[in-house]
Amino acid sequence: MRVACVLVPLFPLAARLRSEPDLKGEALVVVEGNGNAARVLAASRKARLSGIEAGMTLPQARALLPKLIARARDREGERAAQETLLEAADGFSPRVEDGGEGLAYLDIEGIPGLVAPGGSLTLPLSPGGKESDRQSERRLGGDLIGAVEKSGLPARAGIASSKLAARVAANLADSPRVVPPGEEAAFLAPLPLARLAPEIEIAATLERWGIRSVGDFAKLPPGEVESRLGELGRQFHAVARGLDPRPLQPRLPALSLSEGMELEWPLVTLEPFLFVGNAALERLSRRLEAQGLACRRLELVLKLDPDGCDARAIALPAPTLEVKTLLTLVRLELEARPPGAPVTGFVFAAHPDKPRRAQLSLFGPPALSPDRLATTIARLASLLGADRVSSPRAVDGHRPERFASAAYEPPVPPTVAPLPRAGRGLLAVRVLRPPVELGVTVAPSGTRPLSIRSSEGASPEIAGSVRIAAGPWSMEEGWWSDAPAARDYWDVELSEGGLYRIYRDRSRNLWFADGVYD
Repeated sequence: MRVACVLVPLFPLAARLRSEPDLKGEALVVVEGNGNAARVLAASRKARLSGIEAGMTLPQARALLPKLIARARDREGERAAQETLLEAADGFSPRVEDGGEGLAYLDIEGIPGLVAPGGSLTLPLSPGGKESDRQSERRLGGDLIGAVEKSGLPARAGIASSKLAARVAANLADSPRVVPPGEEAAFLAPLPLARLAPEIEIAATLERWGIRSVGDFAKLPPGEVESRLGELGRQFHAVARGLDPRPLQPRLPALSLSEGMELEWPLVTLEPFLFVGNAALERLSRRLEAQGLACRRLELVLKLDPDGCDARAIALPAPTLEVKTLLTLVRLELEARPPGAPVTGFVFAAHPDKPRRAQLSLFGPPALSPDRLATTIARLASLLGADRVSSPRAVDGHRPERFASAAYEPPVPPTVAPLPRAGRGLLAVRVLRPPVELGVTVAPSGTRPLSIRSSEGASPEIAGSVRIAAGPWSMEEGWWSDAPAARDYWDVELSEGGLYRIYRDRSRNLWFADGVYD
C-alpha cells in the first residue's frame, strides 16, 4: 500500500490565520492559558525571527517583542480547519484517515500511475518504470499541497509505503517528499530519534546507550531491545526498521459542514457579529462549492456570556450558495429573536444538498433562478413567520374549498418539454373565495335557476337571466358530523355573457357563486 501524508505545520497558528487572514505577515503568536500563565503554542515567522519560541510565557514573549499580537487558541476554528483539510484529501482518494491536528493520511494505491501533467490519463507504466512512478507520485503530492493551500491552509506532503515514513517525509523541508517502496529503513536511518517521537523514558535510556540516530537504534537485536525496553521498545524498534503495521483507518464523511469562531471579546450588537459571521459563511460556501453541494438548512449556535448557548435553525426552500442570502437570513432571524446575552462564540452548520439547476431557454425569457426564489421565500418567512409562508395542497375530500398548507418546494424543471394536448381546449375556473352569496329565482320545481343577482357591493357583480344551465351535480360530505355539507352544483350561462359555477346549500337553502369560467 502507498500512503500519502498531508501535514499542516504550526496547525493552531494556521487555523487562526485561516479565520483572520488580515494577520498574515504580522508578528503573531497563538497562546493557551490565561493571564501571565498563558504559554506560546505557535509563532509566526516574524515572531520567530525575534527569538520567540513555543513554550514561552506570554510576558517572556512580549519582553522580546512589545508589539507582539497574541491570540487565544481557537478550538472551533481548528476543528473547521481540520475538516477542510480532510475534505481536500477526499478529492484525491476515497480512503482518508483523520490523523489528528493538522494531519491526514490517504490511500493512493493505483492513483499516481493515472495522473499525468495537465490531468490527462496515461497508460499503465511499463515494468521497471520506478522513476516514472516517483515522478507521478511527486506530481500527485504537489497537486495535493495545492488543493490544501487553496482552502487557506499551508501544507506539506510525504509519500511512502507506511504511515510513519510518510509522516516523517512530510515533516521535511523539501516537500513533497517521496520515499520509494522498500526504502523506508534507509530513509529513516540518518534521521535523529526525535523524528519517531519516542516516549521520554525510552529516549533517556537510548541516550545513555549512546544511540542518536534511527539507524543506530535499528541495528540493535530485536530480542535484546524487547527484553530491556518492553513492548513499547519493540514497537519503536520495528518502526526504526521501516516496519509500520498500523493500517489506514478511513473516516466516514461528515453529514454537515460547519464553520465557527471563538471571539476574543463578547459582542453585544448585531453589526460586529455579522462582520465576523460573513467571513465564516464565505469559508463555508467555498467548502460546499468544492464538493458540488449547496446549503439546504443552516443551523446557528451562539455561545453566550458567561454560560449557555442559543441554537437556531433556518430552513431554505431550495439549496443555495449565496453568502449574501445566508447572511441576510441570519440578520432577519437575530433581529426577530435577539439572543439574551453577549455572544462569545458561534458555529454555522450547513446541511448540504445538491443544488437546483435552472431550465435554460433558447427563445423565451430566462427561467427564474432557484436561488433567487429561495431567497425571496426565506425573507418572507423571516418577516412574516415560517407558519405564514407555505404552499397549498389538495385534501382528500369532496368540498373544493378544503386545502392544507405545506412547505414550499420548487418543482424540479422537466428534462423534456411535455407534448401539447390535441383536441379541444379546456376552460379555466377562477375560484371565488369566499363564495359570493346570490339571490336566485328558481323554476316552479324549486331547483333549476332562472335568474341570478349577487348582493349589493359584492365582487364580482353577477346579474342576469339564465340562458343555459347544466346540472345539478349533487355532493354530500360529513353527514355523520356536526357540520355536514349537502350541495347541488350548476354551470350557468347568463344573458350578459358570463359563465359561472354556482351551488345551492340544501341544509340552509342558500345559493352561492363558487367560480367564474375564464
